[in-house]
Amino acid sequence: MIAAQNNKIRLIMTLRSAGIQDTAVLSAIEKVPREHFIPAQMMDQAYEDIAVPIGLGQTISQPYVVAKMTEALELTDRHKVLEIGTGTGYQACVLSKICRRVYTIERHRPLHDIAEQNFHELTIRNVTALCGDGMKGWPTIHGIDQAPFDRIIVTAAAREK
Repeated sequence: MIAAQNNKIRLIMTLRSAGIQDTAVLSAIEKVPREHFIPAQMMDQAYEDIAVPIGLGQTISQPYVVAKMTEALELTDRHKVLEIGTGTGYQACVLSKICRRVYTIERHRPLHDIAEQNFHELTIRNVTALCGDGMKGWPTIHGIDQAPFDRIIVTAAAREK
């Protein structure tokens, strides 16, 4: 436990020295337990500044990339964000600590299910997740359209059509 906390502090210092300045972003990364989103056999790498495989050919992004992309959104607590590519939910949880609402979509059902479980276990209540094709955007559900979004972040690989 103490080692994990020390590793988390070291990661935050690494992000600061790499140029991440937004204190809300650094605080969100500090609050979200990255080890919760990665496979057990990779737990020792939870607070390394590296991408970690999560299955199905996907990865949880490198913390610097998560921080840089989040910082670039210039979020406030009033923003509604669409994330394309949920993975196991790490980026969505980081966003949830800063903005009002996160809508996230993942095409791989097993990853979507893990993300939903993570949101539940961490009592993240301002994230809505769907399993679907993010290239189609957020669907209208029961006649309710969530668009427009204040910010959109793509954390998935994309192909050209």
